[in-house]
Amino acid sequence: MNDLTRDSDDIVRAAKESLSQQRAGGVHRRAGSIGRGSAKLKAKHWGKKARNIVIAVFAIWLASGIAGAMFSGIGFWGLMAVLVASIVAIGVFSSYPKMEVPKRADLKTENVRDLVGKTELWLEMQRSKLPKPIAKSLAIIGSQLDELQRQLEDVDQKHPTAREIRKLVGEDMPDMIEGFLKIPESMRYEERSGTTPVKQLENGLDVISREIDSINRQLAQGSIDDLAIKNRYLDYKYGEGAETSLSDTGVPLPDFDLDKQKAPN
Repeated sequence: MNDLTRDSDDIVRAAKESLSQQRAGGVHRRAGSIGRGSAKLKAKHWGKKARNIVIAVFAIWLASGIAGAMFSGIGFWGLMAVLVASIVAIGVFSSYPKMEVPKRADLKTENVRDLVGKTELWLEMQRSKLPKPIAKSLAIIGSQLDELQRQLEDVDQKHPTAREIRKLVGEDMPDMIEGFLKIPESMRYEERSGTTPVKQLENGLDVISREIDSINRQLAQGSIDDLAIKNRYLDYKYGEGAETSLSDTGVPLPDFDLDKQKAPN
C-alpha cells in the first residue's frame, strides 16, 4: 500500500473543491441520522427490540394454547387476558432496553471502523445542544465519515493513518465540541478579538472536515492507482497495445495469397 501519510498540493486542492461541492448542496441526508454508521447502529438496536417483541408475544400465545388444551379452552376472559398481556409486552419491549448512547470515553477505541459509527451517534446526541450553523457542519462531517468508514475496511489498525483518524475523530473533534458546550449560552455570541465562540467552533469543524476529506482522498488514491495499472495492463494485453506489440516484433506474417500458392513452379 502507498504511504497514506503523504500530503500534496493536489490532494489539498481537491479536498477544498470536494468540500465546496458538499456545502453547495451535493449531499442530502435525512434529519434523523447524521450518517449511515449511526443509522446502522440504531437499526440494529430496533432489530433486537423487534425480535424481543416477537419472542414475547409468541410465548404468551403459546402458553395460552397449552392452557387451552389442558383446560378445554381459556374462555372469553382468558382471551382478553392474552390480548392485554400481548399489548403490555409490545409496550414494554418497544421502550426497553434503551439504546446505549456512546459516552465520551467510548470514543477512545482502537477499532477505527467502530469509532466512525460511534462518533456519528455521539454527534447526533450533541446536535440539539448546538447552534443551527454548527448542526449543518455536522451533517457534512457525517457524510464524510460515511465515506471514511467504507474505506477503512482494508486499513490495518496499526497503520499511521488509523492512528491519525483515532486522534482526529475520537479526540480532537469531541474535545472541541465539549469545550464549546461548557461556555454559557449567553456568552457564545460575544465577540472577542474579532470573533465569537460560535465562529471559532464553526471554523474548527471546517478544519476537521477538510482533514477528513483529505484522508478520504489519500485512502482512495491507492485504489485509483491500482485501477490505472490494471487498465494499462488490459490495454497492453488486449487493446491497441497488443496490436502494436505484435507489429513491432519483426516476424513476417505468412503469405496467404491462394493464387501464388496454386501457381506452378
